[in-house]
Amino acid sequence: MDTLKQLKEELTEEYQTTKKFFELFPDGKNGYAPHPKSMKLMPLAQHVAEVFGWADIVLKTDSIDFASGDRPQPFSSRQELLDALEKNHAVSIEALSRAAEADLLPLWSVTYNGHKVGEWTKYGAIRHSLNQATHHRAQLGVYYRLNDIKVPGSYGPSADEM
Repeated sequence: MDTLKQLKEELTEEYQTTKKFFELFPDGKNGYAPHPKSMKLMPLAQHVAEVFGWADIVLKTDSIDFASGDRPQPFSSRQELLDALEKNHAVSIEALSRAAEADLLPLWSVTYNGHKVGEWTKYGAIRHSLNQATHHRAQLGVYYRLNDIKVPGSYGPSADEM
């Protein structure tokens, strides 16, 4: 089985679906949140865009501590989302293209202030990142629906496309 080929194909399929969502990102709604405990719309979308670069990060590192490091500047436009998505997808595809199957076997972890939050093989961490993209993109769909923004289909047509 060619795991790397399958990961590249899945990453590209999720990228194409996410791009449809970002192309409909509403101007003027960056700070919208359906509940005080919910992420605001732009930070949520920005996180989705960032997740597409995780395969590259996972393959280059042994772990990441979410409490340390530089935070990216907040995006302010649809175009910034689309540009980040494109860039992050490209760097992850390149990283997967350079990798060997054995590169997917070492452990990789997420920590917060040195406390381990999760640990997977590098393959598992990349799969987890794909799950994160899907999960958070579904949240975007709810935010869109609550704002009367058409929701594109993810794995078939949405109610707005029928």
